Amino acid sequence: MSGKFQPVEWSHNSNIYEVNVRQYTTEGTFSAFGQHLPRLRDMGVGILWFMPITPISFEKRLGSLGSYYACSDYVAVNPEFGNIEDFKNLVREAHSQGFRVIIDWVANHTGWDHRWTKEHPDFYKRNHDGHFFDAHGWKDVIDLNYDNRNLREAMKDAMKFWVRECDIDGFRCDMAMLVPLDFWREAREELDTLKKLFWLAESEEPAYQDVFDAHYTWTLLHKMESYWRKETGIDGLDQVLMDYDRRFPATGMEVFFTSNHDENSHSGSEYERMGDSVLPFAVLCCTWNGMPMIYSGQEQPNRKRLRFFDKDPIDWTGRYELHDFFKTLLGLRKRKKSLRGGDPQVRTYRVWTGADNGLFAFLRHCATDEVLVLLNLSAETIAVRLEDPLLKGTFKESFTGASADFSTGFNVSLPSWGYQVFEKTVLTSL
Repeated sequence: MSGKFQPVEWSHNSNIYEVNVRQYTTEGTFSAFGQHLPRLRDMGVGILWFMPITPISFEKRLGSLGSYYACSDYVAVNPEFGNIEDFKNLVREAHSQGFRVIIDWVANHTGWDHRWTKEHPDFYKRNHDGHFFDAHGWKDVIDLNYDNRNLREAMKDAMKFWVRECDIDGFRCDMAMLVPLDFWREAREELDTLKKLFWLAESEEPAYQDVFDAHYTWTLLHKMESYWRKETGIDGLDQVLMDYDRRFPATGMEVFFTSNHDENSHSGSEYERMGDSVLPFAVLCCTWNGMPMIYSGQEQPNRKRLRFFDKDPIDWTGRYELHDFFKTLLGLRKRKKSLRGGDPQVRTYRVWTGADNGLFAFLRHCATDEVLVLLNLSAETIAVRLEDPLLKGTFKESFTGASADFSTGFNVSLPSWGYQVFEKTVLTSL
């Protein structure tokens, strides 16, 4: 990230929870989702990201309800979910409970019957036959034309509407790299004068980190999936993580995840794609240098593919088996400065274990505290004695509370696909 834009301070030790309003409850409304806020706050959720809440086009609609990403009006609410007052009430309640709220912004394209197609047809690109089209072959949307100055102004005005009217805290920008970077720069310069916002790009293009605070990490997601399929090893994971450090600025944040709406609906749940490696990789996503993202239902856990264009609610059982798992990790992120994302004062070190073919170990370090993470990425129990000179003093294991003194070495044993996270609050010189 350039010096011009800096992430909002509260984002560095936060996390993102993606809300699929349609499938979250049987009702599929803002009001029904609001009943879950206390549970999510107890779990440690910081940022609520709402998938697009705007109305959906009817023309060329896919399925019975259509895609959230085929917008028909940028300054209105999808009536499936309620009305704008319902959303304002939800944002106010979320703020009162300590959440931040960001909304999905789909700037590259609209649905076929968006109001602009009639009011401002010049806002759209045309093919050789003079018709609206989408360059990627997506059948239910059509591309906007950012060479048109009036479109740019209208798009920024629409974004400002949600900040002014609903007091949102930022945007998750859909397929951000398909929209010219200079537009995003204009938008941020203007909108940040209304309120200091959090900007998340669905993109892995390094240039976009000049404007955005955080970006996606599809490359790591796919590498984790190929690790489970035994197509790569720990060295493959290391290479991707090192590449992020090399290509992106220290003040930017990678957003790590094992699932999201696209992956779940189109590729399968994390359990289909990652099998037994799901939990250790979730620990990695929550503790590596960046920001973790959790998708609706992962705390259940939801093991089914949610239909994308039709009603298909999460089958909540009320047990929330991974609530405490995520609560431990998200709470640790909030407490420990060494887990802050996008902070040049925090260093990440890989720890030598003597079992590097299956044990992925690393230390997050800052001047005031440290966090040691051990992940058994194998189907076998791994028992080793850790004697890395990086490890000094007594740590506490975050899930069990057990104490561990690493001063002269420490024996650890992790079951297959097991994990341990140790925390220490002490000044350490490395």
